[in-house]
Amino acid sequence: MAEQYLKKQGYLILDRHYTTRWGEIDLIAQDKKELVFIEVKSRKTKSFGLPEEAITEEKLSRLIKTIYRYLQENDLSEKNHRIDVILILVPREKKYSTIRHLKGISHPQDSDFSLDLDEGA
Repeated sequence: MAEQYLKKQGYLILDRHYTTRWGEIDLIAQDKKELVFIEVKSRKTKSFGLPEEAITEEKLSRLIKTIYRYLQENDLSEKNHRIDVILILVPREKKYSTIRHLKGISHPQDSDFSLDLDEGA
């Protein structure tokens, strides 16, 4: 679902489920001239919290280590890149899912950890 959404937005999917000892990058894509590392979080119910609540500083720290490894392995250390998050809520009682796309989330070492929201369809 997240991959289909990104393709409709004009992203080119380069890799899926890149894994290292530190963690996994769900999707790696190209958005114009920028390399985008995408974390996908989904929930079927809000009883375990919203999808964005699963994005902790620890999770981001592991993700960043994994991204640096990918950049080194592929000789892309100088390439512009960012981290996006796709949040998906798939309620059982509704016919349609809700997708939110957070572009360029802040790094956990920032004192003001924030998620910049760009609503998706």
